[in-house]
Amino acid sequence: MRSLRVGIDVGGTFTDLVAVESWSGRTVTHKLASTPREPQRAVCDGLARLLAQYDPPPAIELLAHSTTIATNALLGQIGLELPRAGLVTTAGFRDVIEIGRQNRSEIYNLFVRRPRPLVAREDRLTVRERIDYRGQILLELDESEVRRVCAELGARNVAAVAVCLLHSYANDVHERLLAQAISAALPAARVMYSSQIDPQYREYERFSTTVVNAVLAPIVEAYLERLARDLRRRGVSTTLLVMRSDGGLATAQRIRSLPAAIIESGPAGGVIATAALGKQIGDARLLSFDMGGTTAKAGAVVDGVVQVAGEFEAAGATHSGRAVKGSGYPVRFPFVDLAEVSAGGGTIAWRDAPGVLHVGPLSAGADPGPACYGRSDRATVTDANVVLGRLNPSALLGGAFPIDAARARAAIESVAEPAGLSVEAMALGIVAIVDHAMAKVLRIVTVERGIDPRGFTLCAFGGGGPLHACALAEELGIARVVVPAHPGLFSAIGLLDAMLVETELHPVLQTTAQMDHRAVERWFARSESRAAQALAVQGARPENIAFRRQYDARYQGQSFELTIEHDASPEAIAARFHDAHRARYGYDVRSESVELVNAKLTGVGSLPFVRDFDAGPQARGGDRDGAAARKVYVAGGFVDVPVLQRALLADGRRVDGPAIVEDYDSTTYVPPEWSLAVDGEMLRLERQVA
Repeated sequence: MRSLRVGIDVGGTFTDLVAVESWSGRTVTHKLASTPREPQRAVCDGLARLLAQYDPPPAIELLAHSTTIATNALLGQIGLELPRAGLVTTAGFRDVIEIGRQNRSEIYNLFVRRPRPLVAREDRLTVRERIDYRGQILLELDESEVRRVCAELGARNVAAVAVCLLHSYANDVHERLLAQAISAALPAARVMYSSQIDPQYREYERFSTTVVNAVLAPIVEAYLERLARDLRRRGVSTTLLVMRSDGGLATAQRIRSLPAAIIESGPAGGVIATAALGKQIGDARLLSFDMGGTTAKAGAVVDGVVQVAGEFEAAGATHSGRAVKGSGYPVRFPFVDLAEVSAGGGTIAWRDAPGVLHVGPLSAGADPGPACYGRSDRATVTDANVVLGRLNPSALLGGAFPIDAARARAAIESVAEPAGLSVEAMALGIVAIVDHAMAKVLRIVTVERGIDPRGFTLCAFGGGGPLHACALAEELGIARVVVPAHPGLFSAIGLLDAMLVETELHPVLQTTAQMDHRAVERWFARSESRAAQALAVQGARPENIAFRRQYDARYQGQSFELTIEHDASPEAIAARFHDAHRARYGYDVRSESVELVNAKLTGVGSLPFVRDFDAGPQARGGDRDGAAARKVYVAGGFVDVPVLQRALLADGRRVDGPAIVEDYDSTTYVPPEWSLAVDGEMLRLERQVA
């Protein structure tokens, strides 16, 4: 049967669509403007354009989707109003979600404001009950309290309710009673309880995660229902899969109960695609580098495994690639460990009052965009690359998007003239500053995680990634760079490489000397059984399901944990933690007790038909490569540099830098002392060491 495997990445500006044909392995791509008020419309329009190319249209065997709708809702995007929600908690803990931690997002700002609580104070109700940290009931939940809460919530007409009681991670009997009663009294409301969503200690983070999940549920559920309805109208009946923040897929039905699991859905695709590319080329240690129009993101693949963190702050701010604590809403769901910085093609270069040059954090965005787009006079990184000759001075997107090189030069000159610099020197300075800023995010996911980047390969994608990749690699001592096929749509390609994922967590809160190892083993066994069943329901074959057992561990008395792998004995588990602590912080204390906070089980299942596709190298150009030449600023002056068309490069072709390779959706710059080799659909760049 002729069928397609389709991945659709919905971003704030563009919706990217990638499809692979089952009968040929050919990759078909589309890029169209997103429709923020009705994001499902761009998805359906893209599919319609895809299927219109075929007669008769083939079946869609896989439809995987990533979306920014959850993030946009928390950021207050127009048309995505958060619903009125209620919170039910233990008496005395009404204001936990507003008090939070002592972290201040701006230490020296006396008037700093915390994020607006997602549940108004008048909608936070309390009940008299108490369970201690060991799970023992100190005060029973009275039935009259349950009736009172149900009546008050009904009077408030809330669309979602979060039930968060003290120490419910140890015993959730009261939470379940309340949730069942509220669900019966308010059948139209989405009711969630914390031991179901995030069964971990630390009340603030547990309450926040549950509240975020509850307020997002009506929005995400409505969106997925509209999308499924519109797809059915267009004759697409395959199961819709959605990418989670941890890079795994889940059915739309599963996501409806865990909408907070897709907050970081979009950025995860590029790292998943990087890991898949690593398997294809036999490289288990890669860094993903994604540079777009406004931001640059970095992630790491270590020994073939995408690095995943257990907590993030939704809708929070970042500074120099690091999340600003206290600026968002804590969410304890696993997510691909990414660092992000405001550095992209549209990042604006400007001078402060003393005359110091800055690049960012403000961006020209898509509208008005860089000066070379013809609608602005502000200098950007893209304009600097046009001035230096690294970007086509006439047009991009295969000639479809005109470039005004004179306007780009005038914009850079407006910044250069007050400093007494030439236009080219200022353009080099702008590129150097943004390269340094982007190198920081690569250091965050490597050096700051105890990883030496010099043994890694840098995978560069996005519209601007291949243009800056070699400079970043030099700064970090990396000798190898790869540029995948369709770099501008690489995150959408990651959707086709992702697998179904299920996760479970169990609080332990005991030292390795105290733990009941057999009891934990029994929990892992039961959890694997539940995860296998959930994955099978979503379409995974039993023989394609694998499990990973891990712990969150710390030295007793520490405040934060490291994630380590499971082992055969408590002593071996403790040894793993000591090793992990030394790798991260440079020391360990083997005489200290190791405390296990949580046991974690991750189940991964591949979809049965994915392996049936042959997406091998496609036919490429022969001897022609479209070679031309243009003036590029190299080593203090303009020189003639060959400009090659990627679609025409023959497999095995080698080119020494300086050189430029133009693709439909990206441009690769090969500096001096670097060489390029064409390897099927991929470009390999290596630094020539004397």
